[in-house]
Amino acid sequence: MTAKISAGQSILETVKTVVYALLIAGVFRTLFFQPFWIPSGSMKETLLIGDFLFVNKMAYGYSYASCPSLRIASVGIDVDAKDICGFLDGENTRILGSEPERGDVVVFRHPVQGADFIKRVVGLPGDKLQMKDGLLFINEEPVGREDAGNFEELMARQGPQGSHPRCENAPVGQGGSCLKSRQIETLPGGSKHVVLNITNQGVDHTGVYQVPAGHYFFMGDNRDNSNDSRMPQTAGGVGFVPYENLIGRADRIIFSSAGRSMLFFWTWRSDRYFKAVE
Repeated sequence: MTAKISAGQSILETVKTVVYALLIAGVFRTLFFQPFWIPSGSMKETLLIGDFLFVNKMAYGYSYASCPSLRIASVGIDVDAKDICGFLDGENTRILGSEPERGDVVVFRHPVQGADFIKRVVGLPGDKLQMKDGLLFINEEPVGREDAGNFEELMARQGPQGSHPRCENAPVGQGGSCLKSRQIETLPGGSKHVVLNITNQGVDHTGVYQVPAGHYFFMGDNRDNSNDSRMPQTAGGVGFVPYENLIGRADRIIFSSAGRSMLFFWTWRSDRYFKAVE
């Protein structure tokens, strides 16, 4: 009898330990840092497919979007942030909130789809933005732009999705050198970052976007391969992002995998350990 009781107590203690560990991890992820793995090439070269980073959730304070979503389709789990923290939704405010700065790289919740996106803040509330021949204008002034050679990568399947990169020098055969024009962009306030160009397309020529109060305008650094605020939500784009939808700021890459899984340690990129996100 004693052995059976001891075995039962052991199982109970194990279950309690797992539950406590999950609760602690949930609190840590909600309040401090959320892991994020880059799934697409919309932020190249700043962020590459397979970069793994922690998002600083203390940077802008907390809203309903700070609560984690848990989606595991294979076992039917679909718990949305609104299911947990929906009581905080609706006022476009934040607890202990602070404003993002122009040039910050931010993870945010898509206003319609609810998925997590990562882009760069280029437009603040009240700004007027426009793309003219591929050049960004903010409040009727062109941003600074300097040529900086080419961004080069291998034409091969990338990441778990196995997608091929788009190339300015297309067509490029498998294993060939895929090139994109590279420029250094300087935003008002002095923030500098790399942007890439692939081709001339519709989002290089737009009307004027007036950013509403309490909202932000986001763009990907890989300008011709980014679904961002240049496309309205009605057309499947991001549109203007409410303040409460911000999740946190991307500050530093922890490690990066060039393979199909971040578990394939032999594909990790040695030059990206603890690399600052600029």
